[in-house]
Amino acid sequence: MTAIGAQAPRLLAHRRSQKSFFETLIRSLIILCVAIAVVLSSISVCDGRWLFARGQLFGLWHFCTISNGSVLNCVTDLSLAKVEGLSVGVIPIRSMVSFAVVVAIFGLELLMVSQVCEDANARRKWSMGSVLILGSFLLSASGVLSFSILVKDHLTFMGFTLTYWCEFIAAFLFFLNGISGLHINSLTHPRNRVGKI
Repeated sequence: MTAIGAQAPRLLAHRRSQKSFFETLIRSLIILCVAIAVVLSSISVCDGRWLFARGQLFGLWHFCTISNGSVLNCVTDLSLAKVEGLSVGVIPIRSMVSFAVVVAIFGLELLMVSQVCEDANARRKWSMGSVLILGSFLLSASGVLSFSILVKDHLTFMGFTLTYWCEFIAAFLFFLNGISGLHINSLTHPRNRVGKI
């Protein structure tokens, strides 16, 4: 009994340190998808031109009109768009989507560090990273929804630009991978393994 009792902690530590190929693959895919979402969101925020309607291009940073069929005239004064509340309402939207990228980068860093440095806090870092990714989803989705509400009178499904859809897909990926990260961490938590030994 004494020998078995002495070997049990070592067996538990050995099993804790080993991760299945499937778990490693899932975690790697989550990190990859979050990285893709960060790139998509960054492109969308930097370009910022999200809606084309009636020869006008509405964005986070510029308002553009098309003249002579092809010449694009852009200004930073969004009040010229003559959309009620756009010039003021777009300020918090810029902040939300920009901050979403920053939070996602920190979340991605925690996810990667938790996989590279297998220490006692690896799972906690993974959980914190997943929570930050979910926070990015909330910020990004709020920005997309708020922008859609501001320009509701000009909305058409075909009017949304590629950069708008980049932000939309990024928000979806943030949600999917944040939830998946928390779920896989709960499935593989060491406390769940203690009962199986």
